[in-house]
Amino acid sequence: MNRPPVTQTMATVRRLASELLATALLLGASLASAATPPAAPLPLPESEIRQLLAQVEAHRAADRDTALAIWNFAEVGFQEQQSSALLQQRLAAAGFTITAGVAGMPTAFIAEYTQGTGGRIIGLLGEFDALPGFSQAAVPERTPLKSRLSGHACGHHLFGTASASAAIAIAQWLHSSARAGTVRFYGTPAEEGGAGKVYMARAGLFKDLDVVLHWHPGDTNTATQNKSLANKSAKFRFHGVASHAAVAPERGRSALDGVEAMDYMVNLMREHMPADARIHYVITNGGAAPNVVPEFAEVYYYVRHEDPRIMLALFDRVVKAAAAGALGTGTTMDYEVIHGVYSLLPNDALGAVADTLLRRVGGVYYNAAERAFADRLATSLTKVPPAGTEQVVQPYGTERDGYGSTDVGDISWLVPTVGIRTATWVPGTAPHSWQAVAAGGTSIGLKGMEVAAKTLALTGAALLRNPHLIDLARAEFDRRRGPDFHYEPVIGNRAPPIDYRN
Repeated sequence: MNRPPVTQTMATVRRLASELLATALLLGASLASAATPPAAPLPLPESEIRQLLAQVEAHRAADRDTALAIWNFAEVGFQEQQSSALLQQRLAAAGFTITAGVAGMPTAFIAEYTQGTGGRIIGLLGEFDALPGFSQAAVPERTPLKSRLSGHACGHHLFGTASASAAIAIAQWLHSSARAGTVRFYGTPAEEGGAGKVYMARAGLFKDLDVVLHWHPGDTNTATQNKSLANKSAKFRFHGVASHAAVAPERGRSALDGVEAMDYMVNLMREHMPADARIHYVITNGGAAPNVVPEFAEVYYYVRHEDPRIMLALFDRVVKAAAAGALGTGTTMDYEVIHGVYSLLPNDALGAVADTLLRRVGGVYYNAAERAFADRLATSLTKVPPAGTEQVVQPYGTERDGYGSTDVGDISWLVPTVGIRTATWVPGTAPHSWQAVAAGGTSIGLKGMEVAAKTLALTGAALLRNPHLIDLARAEFDRRRGPDFHYEPVIGNRAPPIDYRN
């Protein structure tokens, strides 16, 4: 199996970006100074920009209703029946053809709109799964809701809605301009640990695309193509022999001992692995009662590194620690791979286009009530940037380490891919926090969502109008990926883990 190469150094990335932007994009953008935004001409006529922005604004009420409905559904991975159905209804009503239940996942779907023949094909990704354990009201103090256990702590209710809104605006623009092209929305379930996109990639559902657009909620506005980590997760299950823990302990073999022995050895590994790797775990089943030797125990592991080859080598060491834990405790062990994803492959040719159009849209501006909400919520944050950060589009190329993982990574190795972030959360808010859930249920989150929808709509239209930009992005993609790359999913041939949240 040919694995992706280690991500190129920042110096190489800057050099490639400079060459592309100076000679090919016809945007005039310059990355000479990270503190100076590129002064680039817009790749769309101002009349068409105003048309696309007006189309997104015309959907504002429907977009907000959709996002807040999905925020209230708060459905976890592969269980997003209501969220998926609502987005499908929105897109079908706008003239898209819907194909539901793709790649063996009931909540995954594709919605497509085509105008004319022979045009390029633009894909937009839309997520909609929530996270368990993040119940929270839309208030600036920690206030769990008794009616639910999960919450949109990563803002995927905004993610799916904005991408759908952008797809609809692009379709309307194609129709009104009689321009040939296809816009395709991918409803992608279970990003949070389920790797829904990987199963769609494995099924070949992205193979005819020219480019993919996505975005993610955040606490700043940026089109910089950030890093991510390749990731592989598994549930390790130990099987022992039950017995009375006081009367006949010698007859028992504790499955929990196997888990704890494994965990101890993995923790010893931390001194002897790359400093930028990440390994974390939770014990999901440790037995039922202290006076019963557990005959079953389970621990859930994530292993991450930017280079998928290093990540896989670390994962193999974790598996060996599990086997040793079982051997040493007289138990047996098996494990199930839950998900696995590649790191993101950046594309600065596309990033510069998105950056120029994000600057045309601008940042997020709070009214008095939103400012008061943000100030109250900020008292619970550990790092609070200067006031007004949400109004600013960050300089392109600002280096930010990305220690999270996303199944967008696999797609980025198959199709030229670009993503942006917008300030849907109060600046200083961390993802996977109750503060993210809270802001995401208010107009603060909805305003950031609209910035994303407008930027994606403009970017998609610009690429369809200027197909040479897609060609330049493809050239960069081919160079970064290398001539010998062959995609092989980290998940192997396993079926989608539809019940992994149960």
